[in-house]
Amino acid sequence: MAASNEALARNARPSRDRSKDASTSIARGSVVDLFCGVGGLTHGFTLEGFRVAAGIDVDEDCRFAFERNNRAPFLRKDVANLKPSELREMFFKGGPTILVGCAPCQPFSTYNQKNDDPKWKLVKRFGELIVSIRPDVVSMENVPRLLDFQGGKVFDGFVRVLRDSGYTVHYEVAFLPGYGVPQRRSRLVLLASRHGEIRLESPNTPPDRYVTVEDAIGDLPALSAGGVDARDPLHRASRLSKTNLARIRASRPGGSWHDWSEELVAKCHRVETGRGYASVYGRMRADEPSPTITTQFFGFGNGRFGHPTQDRGLSLREGALLQSFPRKYAFQAPGEKVQFKKLGRFIGNAVPVSLGRAIARSVRRHLEEHDL
Repeated sequence: MAASNEALARNARPSRDRSKDASTSIARGSVVDLFCGVGGLTHGFTLEGFRVAAGIDVDEDCRFAFERNNRAPFLRKDVANLKPSELREMFFKGGPTILVGCAPCQPFSTYNQKNDDPKWKLVKRFGELIVSIRPDVVSMENVPRLLDFQGGKVFDGFVRVLRDSGYTVHYEVAFLPGYGVPQRRSRLVLLASRHGEIRLESPNTPPDRYVTVEDAIGDLPALSAGGVDARDPLHRASRLSKTNLARIRASRPGGSWHDWSEELVAKCHRVETGRGYASVYGRMRADEPSPTITTQFFGFGNGRFGHPTQDRGLSLREGALLQSFPRKYAFQAPGEKVQFKKLGRFIGNAVPVSLGRAIARSVRRHLEEHDL
């Protein structure tokens, strides 16, 4: 990003449609995105001028969104079965190689209390592939809980493998509103290079200029529960039962079900063990970033996902905007039936695009500093 644009970013909230301020120059090297999903991280690199050679994911349903929005090929493949020789051949010839990815975060989520999800082993596999093909630069993004998962053994082992192979490694927990994401979400970001020190760029959005829910979704057409915008099939809200409609009408932004009359409170919350679960059935505040967008953000009862002013949960498009996807990002083919559960998974599991852009800028600056 040019210096003038960096200065602008410090003095104004980021554009809602991030595709409008894409980099106009081509960055060096080529990128392969493991566990690419629908392309949130890839899109960040694309908007910053990188050439994406491929995205790899086990979920075939991600193909349309990834390829349509990023003009890069999608390979349906389980990374656990990906051969180093296959991966090496995907990069464009000449120039530095950049391998990025977000191994599935469900095993490390606070929602997974059993620690028995076998997908955690994909972090180790990611490290094995790095050592085998030795890309110039590596980036991994995940939930902060990965730092402590199994006493830190999984993450520490990943870092140790990279350092033993000659990589300089930097990692930190990034608070995403500082990077233009309208969401109070923290993510673990790791960067590594074979060519010297590399760091994630500093946040460019101060707290008094965080992008708010109103900034991100405030100008979308109003909807009722179960309604859909005729111009955008993804701007649709799930239906509410009569009881839940009464509950959201009794809710205030930033409040909880503790504000309701007794007859509206669910039975599970009336008992002592359920009274501490206040972060469900809530409206989000319009003047702040949203709570963390999960795969079930479209359900009013699944978190603090009530619209600030309208009597409904978030629409699918609103969830995508709060994940900093451009407004016109296509998640499914025209005419395809909209499935809340599937699209919620696509959007909630994605790397926020604005974080992807910050990672891409950090990689670009590193390549330029080392004349790669």
